[in-house]
Amino acid sequence: MTEIASVTSAALRSAVEGLGARSRAIADNISNIQTPGFQARRVAFEDAVAAAAGSGSRARTGWTQALSLEPTRLDGNNVNLDTETLQSLDTGLRYQLALRAVDDRFNIVRAALRTQG
Repeated sequence: MTEIASVTSAALRSAVEGLGARSRAIADNISNIQTPGFQARRVAFEDAVAAAAGSGSRARTGWTQALSLEPTRLDGNNVNLDTETLQSLDTGLRYQLALRAVDDRFNIVRAALRTQG
């Protein structure tokens, strides 16, 4: 049970970090929507977290950042406000869910400590 808890904790930690990085990238993309030549950035981490959790690894998985493949406008900028807005909403909901899962894990530990005390 402890090994599973460790893998779950590592996966949650990596997910929260990846979602935070994605949220910062989205904010940066939106703030540069009018910057000529700016290329939107995308953050990926889900596959690495899933692979680590599937293999039972407690190792921290990182996130990667790459340039968006969205087509560019005449000014060389490829930030699409619709895409960024949807990504922001999705990321925010996933972040809230991950934090709720982390909070639930701490509540379990607190309850266990209370019953032993």
